[in-house]
Amino acid sequence: MRYQSQSVAYWYFAVAMVLFGLQLVFGLLSAAKYLGPDPLLNILPFDVTKVIHTNLLIVWVLTGFMGATYWMVPDESRSELHSTKLAYIQLGLWVVMGVSAIIGYLFRYGTGNKLLEQPLPHKIVIVICMLIFLYNIGMTIKKSGRFTTTEGVLLLGLASAAVLYLPALLHYENYTVSIYYRWWTIHLWVEGVWEMIQGGFLAYLLIRLSGADREVMEKWLYVIVGLVFIAGILGTAHHYYWVGVPGYWLPIGGFFSALEPVALVGMAMYAYYAMRRSGLAHPNKLALHWTLGSAVFTLFGAGLLGFAHTFPSVNKWTHGTLITAMHGHAAFYGAYAMIVMAMIVYALPLLTRGREEEGGTIGYWAFWLQLAGMFGMTLSFATAGIGQVYLERILGMGYLDTQLKIQIHFLMLVATASIFATGVGLFIYDFFRHPRRVEVETDEVRPTSAPARHVL
Repeated sequence: MRYQSQSVAYWYFAVAMVLFGLQLVFGLLSAAKYLGPDPLLNILPFDVTKVIHTNLLIVWVLTGFMGATYWMVPDESRSELHSTKLAYIQLGLWVVMGVSAIIGYLFRYGTGNKLLEQPLPHKIVIVICMLIFLYNIGMTIKKSGRFTTTEGVLLLGLASAAVLYLPALLHYENYTVSIYYRWWTIHLWVEGVWEMIQGGFLAYLLIRLSGADREVMEKWLYVIVGLVFIAGILGTAHHYYWVGVPGYWLPIGGFFSALEPVALVGMAMYAYYAMRRSGLAHPNKLALHWTLGSAVFTLFGAGLLGFAHTFPSVNKWTHGTLITAMHGHAAFYGAYAMIVMAMIVYALPLLTRGREEEGGTIGYWAFWLQLAGMFGMTLSFATAGIGQVYLERILGMGYLDTQLKIQIHFLMLVATASIFATGVGLFIYDFFRHPRRVEVETDEVRPTSAPARHVL
């Protein structure tokens, strides 16, 4: 840890890990409800557990983004954070908002707008937190007088994410209009500006972990940003296929959605280029596993599986089925969960005491169990979704009868999700098992058993 204020990141990461664990609890509970009688039906019905599961995903990933930014920006700007006090105030407001929102969902207090169920008071707090966050980061960069392309892409992504949250503050009586504008936030987040955030973190990690040339890495970033803007914005149309909008959205959505994986191919290629350049020379090999894993799994989950059902002629059968869950789980995990965990694993040896920089056995078990579990979950959703499409959409079998026919796939889902949850549990345990470091670590006090990390 080169700067004392980087220690703020630890508490953001800690909150993210707690929320990640809670998300898994509600996810497993939701999956188990497909298997038979539900003793919690009148207390925690499926609609409530699913709302909490999906909203916790959004909140914990954003918390991880904030923590990773508070780690990365001082390191890139070579300056202390503008205000640690503001960062802690922001975290306090954020936690209060998140906890009260979850409690509210338990009592059916929400807007009913999928993924944006937060009531207006909570949304206002989210806006306040984002303003504090952007002000703190912006002032840090301004004070330092140093502004890298990596920071620029990250900051553009974060600022755009804040701006694109504004449509979520508006209420529409017409449900079609509400859905139309909802994707201005959700799609342009997860298939647009969040990819810029991922690209910023990926570039930062690859520069430090691989020793790759900064100028080359940042040129790749320009390519990715360009592709995100070209394909991601108009690719929003693939959410408009069946919500009552004019038919011209069908060819627009089909064409530009098909271009979206190109940016992900570019991301995977520049990660591969960095690895080929240096191999696994950096001592923090576990962080390199997570970094390269994020690039490759993003190409698989967001790219390949998204491409598989994005064309209107296919999507008319698969839309709203478990095929969507197949794509969504793999894409979110690869692109955003893995990059957050990569940043955490990279920073932890300097944020905590007594941790091996190259990563321990528990860390590697956590990585491979999560990867195997998520791949198994993806296959389970895929096989269940194919059966559902055929039986329900083509043969015309009723929804509940179809669910009984594909129940075996939910047994597979719960089994593989349990493997994934074990990996996450090990990751969370590994995070908290070492005490937090308070002092700034320099080359003079660095333990001789851990090689000095690369700083370019």
